[in-house]
Amino acid sequence: MKNGILKILAVGDVVGKNGSEYIRKNLWQIRKEEDVDICIVNGENSAPGNGITKDSAQLLFMSGADIITTGNHVFRRGEVYTYLDDCEKVLRPANYPKGTPGFGYGVFDICGVKVLCMNLLGTVYMESQLCPFECASNILEREKGAYDISICDIHAEATSEKLGFAYDFDGKIDIVFGTHTHIQTNDARVLQNGTGYITDLGMTGVYDSVLGVRKDIVIKKLKTKMPVRFEEADGKCVLCGAVFEYDLNKKCVVSAKVLSKKE
Repeated sequence: MKNGILKILAVGDVVGKNGSEYIRKNLWQIRKEEDVDICIVNGENSAPGNGITKDSAQLLFMSGADIITTGNHVFRRGEVYTYLDDCEKVLRPANYPKGTPGFGYGVFDICGVKVLCMNLLGTVYMESQLCPFECASNILEREKGAYDISICDIHAEATSEKLGFAYDFDGKIDIVFGTHTHIQTNDARVLQNGTGYITDLGMTGVYDSVLGVRKDIVIKKLKTKMPVRFEEADGKCVLCGAVFEYDLNKKCVVSAKVLSKKE
Protein backbone atom coordinates (compact mmCIF):
# COMPACT_ATOMS: atom_id res chain seq x y z
CA MET A 1 0.00 0.00 0.00
CA LYS A 2 1.44 3.34 -1.09
CA ASN A 3 0.42 6.83 0.09
CA GLY A 4 -2.75 5.50 1.66
CA ILE A 5 -3.99 3.98 -1.63
CA LEU A 6 -5.31 0.44 -1.20
CA LYS A 7 -5.45 -1.68 -4.37
CA ILE A 8 -8.11 -4.38 -4.54
CA LEU A 9 -8.21 -7.09 -7.20
CA ALA A 10 -11.55 -8.87 -7.75
CA VAL A 11 -11.33 -12.05 -9.86
CA GLY A 12 -14.29 -13.48 -11.79
CA ASP A 13 -15.75 -16.97 -11.37
CA VAL A 14 -12.98 -19.57 -11.45
CA VAL A 15 -14.11 -22.52 -13.59
CA GLY A 16 -12.96 -26.07 -12.86
CA LYS A 17 -9.51 -27.59 -12.89
CA ASN A 18 -8.23 -25.42 -15.74
CA GLY A 19 -9.30 -22.15 -14.18
CA SER A 20 -7.91 -23.22 -10.81
CA GLU A 21 -4.62 -24.27 -12.36
CA TYR A 22 -4.32 -20.92 -14.13
CA ILE A 23 -4.87 -19.19 -10.79
CA ARG A 24 -2.24 -21.41 -9.16
CA LYS A 25 0.36 -20.54 -11.79
CA ASN A 26 -0.37 -16.86 -12.29
CA LEU A 27 -2.27 -15.09 -9.50
CA TRP A 28 0.73 -14.17 -7.33
CA GLN A 29 2.50 -12.74 -10.37
CA ILE A 30 -0.58 -10.74 -11.36
CA ARG A 31 -0.82 -9.42 -7.82
CA LYS A 32 2.79 -8.30 -8.08
CA GLU A 33 2.34 -6.67 -11.50
CA GLU A 34 -0.76 -4.77 -10.38
CA ASP A 35 0.67 -3.99 -6.92
CA VAL A 36 -2.40 -5.55 -5.29
CA ASP A 37 -2.99 -5.36 -1.53
CA ILE A 38 -6.23 -7.38 -1.31
CA CYS A 39 -7.48 -10.11 -3.64
CA ILE A 40 -11.05 -11.43 -3.67
CA VAL A 41 -11.81 -14.44 -5.88
CA ASN A 42 -15.19 -15.92 -6.76
CA GLY A 43 -14.66 -19.66 -6.40
CA GLU A 44 -18.13 -21.16 -6.64
CA ASN A 45 -17.21 -23.20 -9.75
CA SER A 46 -13.60 -23.95 -8.79
CA ALA A 47 -14.06 -27.66 -8.08
CA PRO A 48 -13.84 -30.17 -10.95
CA GLY A 49 -17.36 -30.64 -12.32
CA ASN A 50 -18.92 -27.66 -10.53
CA GLY A 51 -19.31 -26.17 -7.07
CA ILE A 52 -16.56 -25.61 -4.52
CA THR A 53 -14.77 -28.00 -2.18
CA LYS A 54 -12.32 -27.62 0.67
CA ASP A 55 -9.50 -28.65 -1.68
CA SER A 56 -10.40 -26.15 -4.41
CA ALA A 57 -10.85 -23.35 -1.88
CA GLN A 58 -7.51 -24.07 -0.22
CA LEU A 59 -5.81 -24.04 -3.63
CA LEU A 60 -7.23 -20.56 -4.27
CA PHE A 61 -6.00 -19.33 -0.89
CA MET A 62 -2.55 -20.82 -1.47
CA SER A 63 -2.44 -19.17 -4.89
CA GLY A 64 -3.12 -15.63 -3.65
CA ALA A 65 -6.80 -15.20 -2.72
CA ASP A 66 -7.44 -13.39 0.57
CA ILE A 67 -11.22 -13.89 0.51
CA ILE A 68 -13.35 -16.29 -1.56
CA THR A 69 -16.91 -15.42 -2.55
CA THR A 70 -19.41 -17.81 -4.14
CA GLY A 71 -22.95 -17.89 -5.51
CA ASN A 72 -25.83 -20.17 -6.39
CA HIS A 73 -23.58 -23.24 -6.89
CA VAL A 74 -21.93 -23.03 -3.48
CA PHE A 75 -23.94 -25.93 -2.03
CA ARG A 76 -23.60 -28.20 -5.08
CA ARG A 77 -21.08 -30.40 -3.23
CA GLY A 78 -22.38 -31.72 0.09
CA GLU A 79 -18.91 -32.27 1.51
CA VAL A 80 -18.28 -28.51 1.64
CA TYR A 81 -20.97 -27.71 4.22
CA THR A 82 -18.79 -28.33 7.28
CA TYR A 83 -15.89 -26.43 5.72
CA LEU A 84 -18.12 -23.40 5.15
CA ASP A 85 -18.97 -23.42 8.85
CA ASP A 86 -15.28 -23.62 9.76
CA CYS A 87 -13.74 -21.15 7.28
CA GLU A 88 -14.95 -17.58 7.69
CA LYS A 89 -13.06 -16.35 4.61
CA VAL A 90 -15.11 -18.50 2.24
CA LEU A 91 -18.40 -16.65 1.93
CA ARG A 92 -21.73 -17.96 0.76
CA PRO A 93 -24.50 -15.49 -0.15
CA ALA A 94 -25.79 -13.72 2.95
CA ASN A 95 -29.41 -13.69 1.79
CA TYR A 96 -29.93 -17.44 2.13
CA PRO A 97 -32.40 -18.34 4.90
CA LYS A 98 -31.38 -18.39 8.56
CA GLY A 99 -29.61 -21.61 9.50
CA THR A 100 -27.86 -22.08 6.15
CA PRO A 101 -24.29 -23.38 6.56
CA GLY A 102 -21.46 -20.87 6.38
CA PHE A 103 -21.02 -17.10 6.59
CA GLY A 104 -22.55 -14.47 4.30
CA TYR A 105 -20.13 -11.74 5.22
CA GLY A 106 -17.20 -10.96 7.47
CA VAL A 107 -14.92 -8.20 8.69
CA PHE A 108 -11.32 -9.19 8.01
CA ASP A 109 -8.04 -7.54 9.00
CA ILE A 110 -5.94 -7.44 5.82
CA CYS A 111 -2.86 -5.23 5.49
CA GLY A 112 -3.89 -3.53 8.73
CA VAL A 113 -7.21 -2.51 7.15
CA LYS A 114 -10.60 -3.71 8.41
CA VAL A 115 -12.38 -5.02 5.33
CA LEU A 116 -16.12 -5.70 5.37
CA CYS A 117 -16.85 -8.14 2.54
CA MET A 118 -20.35 -9.38 1.82
CA ASN A 119 -21.70 -11.85 -0.73
CA LEU A 120 -25.28 -11.61 -2.05
CA LEU A 121 -27.47 -13.42 -4.57
CA GLY A 122 -29.70 -11.61 -7.02
CA THR A 123 -33.35 -12.62 -7.25
CA VAL A 124 -34.21 -11.73 -10.88
CA TYR A 125 -34.27 -14.86 -13.10
CA MET A 126 -32.76 -16.84 -10.21
CA GLU A 127 -34.07 -18.89 -7.30
CA SER A 128 -35.90 -16.60 -4.90
CA GLN A 129 -33.93 -15.60 -1.82
CA LEU A 130 -34.22 -12.89 0.81
CA CYS A 131 -34.11 -9.36 -0.62
CA PRO A 132 -30.45 -8.48 -1.33
CA PHE A 133 -31.14 -4.76 -0.81
CA GLU A 134 -32.60 -5.31 2.65
CA CYS A 135 -29.90 -7.83 3.54
CA ALA A 136 -27.08 -5.43 2.60
CA SER A 137 -28.68 -2.60 4.59
CA ASN A 138 -28.95 -4.82 7.66
CA ILE A 139 -25.29 -5.85 7.40
CA LEU A 140 -24.11 -2.26 7.06
CA GLU A 141 -26.13 -1.20 10.08
CA ARG A 142 -25.00 -4.19 12.16
CA GLU A 143 -21.30 -3.56 11.42
CA LYS A 144 -21.40 0.25 11.51
CA GLY A 145 -18.10 1.62 12.80
CA ALA A 146 -16.38 -1.78 12.65
CA TYR A 147 -14.71 -1.49 9.23
CA ASP A 148 -12.58 0.81 7.07
CA ILE A 149 -13.78 -0.30 3.64
CA SER A 150 -16.86 -2.24 2.44
CA ILE A 151 -17.00 -4.57 -0.55
CA CYS A 152 -19.87 -6.57 -2.06
CA ASP A 153 -19.99 -9.40 -4.61
CA ILE A 154 -23.53 -9.49 -5.98
CA HIS A 155 -23.92 -12.79 -7.81
CA ALA A 156 -26.82 -12.13 -10.16
CA GLU A 157 -28.20 -12.90 -13.62
CA ALA A 158 -29.78 -9.57 -14.51
CA THR A 159 -27.48 -6.65 -15.31
CA SER A 160 -30.28 -4.28 -14.31
CA GLU A 161 -30.44 -5.76 -10.82
CA LYS A 162 -26.69 -5.43 -10.32
CA LEU A 163 -26.60 -1.86 -11.60
CA GLY A 164 -29.68 -0.88 -9.62
CA PHE A 165 -28.13 -2.34 -6.48
CA ALA A 166 -24.92 -0.38 -7.05
CA TYR A 167 -26.79 2.89 -7.55
CA ASP A 168 -28.86 2.30 -4.42
CA PHE A 169 -25.70 1.74 -2.36
CA ASP A 170 -23.55 4.34 -4.11
CA GLY A 171 -21.55 5.99 -1.35
CA LYS A 172 -22.69 3.38 1.19
CA ILE A 173 -20.75 0.33 -0.07
CA ASP A 174 -17.30 1.29 -1.33
CA ILE A 175 -16.91 -1.41 -4.01
CA VAL A 176 -19.67 -3.38 -5.74
CA PHE A 177 -18.85 -5.98 -8.37
CA GLY A 178 -21.13 -8.43 -10.12
CA THR A 179 -20.44 -12.08 -10.85
CA HIS A 180 -22.31 -15.13 -12.27
CA THR A 181 -22.67 -14.60 -16.03
CA HIS A 182 -19.02 -15.50 -16.82
CA ILE A 183 -19.02 -12.66 -19.38
CA GLN A 184 -16.90 -9.63 -18.53
CA THR A 185 -18.56 -6.24 -18.94
CA ASN A 186 -16.62 -3.16 -20.03
CA ASP A 187 -18.15 -0.72 -17.55
CA ALA A 188 -15.69 -0.52 -14.65
CA ARG A 189 -16.13 2.98 -13.20
CA VAL A 190 -16.54 5.13 -10.11
CA LEU A 191 -20.15 6.14 -9.51
CA GLN A 192 -21.23 9.68 -8.60
CA ASN A 193 -21.00 9.20 -4.82
CA GLY A 194 -17.71 7.30 -4.89
CA THR A 195 -18.56 3.62 -5.21
CA GLY A 196 -16.31 1.56 -7.49
CA TYR A 197 -18.41 -0.66 -9.75
CA ILE A 198 -18.42 -3.23 -12.55
CA THR A 199 -21.51 -5.14 -13.70
CA ASP A 200 -19.72 -8.49 -14.15
CA LEU A 201 -16.12 -9.50 -13.59
CA GLY A 202 -16.32 -12.34 -16.12
CA MET A 203 -14.71 -15.74 -15.57
CA THR A 204 -11.33 -17.35 -15.10
CA GLY A 205 -11.20 -20.42 -17.30
CA VAL A 206 -10.76 -21.69 -20.84
CA TYR A 207 -11.22 -18.81 -23.28
CA ASP A 208 -12.32 -20.93 -26.28
CA SER A 209 -15.46 -22.20 -24.57
CA VAL A 210 -19.00 -21.25 -23.61
CA LEU A 211 -18.76 -20.14 -19.99
CA GLY A 212 -15.93 -22.63 -19.46
CA VAL A 213 -17.85 -25.56 -20.94
CA ARG A 214 -17.02 -27.34 -24.23
CA LYS A 215 -18.74 -25.23 -26.87
CA ASP A 216 -19.96 -28.20 -28.96
CA ILE A 217 -21.90 -29.54 -25.98
CA VAL A 218 -23.55 -26.18 -25.28
CA ILE A 219 -24.41 -25.71 -28.97
CA LYS A 220 -26.02 -29.17 -29.04
CA LYS A 221 -28.08 -28.25 -25.98
CA LEU A 222 -29.20 -24.98 -27.54
CA LYS A 223 -30.11 -26.55 -30.90
CA THR A 224 -31.77 -29.78 -29.74
CA LYS A 225 -33.21 -28.70 -26.37
CA MET A 226 -32.24 -32.15 -25.10
CA PRO A 227 -30.40 -32.89 -21.85
CA VAL A 228 -26.61 -33.01 -22.14
CA ARG A 229 -23.75 -33.60 -19.71
CA PHE A 230 -21.59 -30.51 -19.43
CA GLU A 231 -17.84 -31.05 -19.64
CA GLU A 232 -15.16 -28.50 -18.89
CA ALA A 233 -13.36 -27.21 -21.98
CA ASP A 234 -9.62 -27.61 -22.48
CA GLY A 235 -7.26 -25.02 -23.88
CA LYS A 236 -5.66 -21.69 -23.05
CA CYS A 237 -7.16 -19.74 -20.17
CA VAL A 238 -8.06 -16.16 -19.40
CA LEU A 239 -8.33 -14.44 -16.02
CA CYS A 240 -11.01 -11.75 -15.94
CA GLY A 241 -11.57 -9.27 -13.15
CA ALA A 242 -11.21 -5.67 -12.07
CA VAL A 243 -8.78 -3.56 -10.05
CA PHE A 244 -10.02 -0.82 -7.73
CA GLU A 245 -7.97 1.85 -5.97
CA TYR A 246 -9.30 3.09 -2.64
CA ASP A 247 -7.99 6.21 -0.91
CA LEU A 248 -8.00 5.48 2.82
CA ASN A 249 -7.52 9.16 3.62
CA LYS A 250 -10.44 10.43 1.54
CA LYS A 251 -12.53 7.28 2.17
CA CYS A 252 -13.48 6.78 -1.46
CA VAL A 253 -12.64 4.78 -4.58
CA VAL A 254 -10.44 6.83 -6.91
CA SER A 255 -10.23 4.46 -9.88
CA ALA A 256 -11.68 1.26 -11.31
CA LYS A 257 -10.40 -0.65 -14.31
CA VAL A 258 -11.15 -3.89 -16.14
CA LEU A 259 -8.48 -6.59 -15.98
CA SER A 260 -8.07 -9.39 -18.52
CA LYS A 261 -5.04 -11.68 -18.62
CA LYS A 262 -4.80 -14.34 -21.35
CA GLU A 263 -2.25 -17.10 -21.68
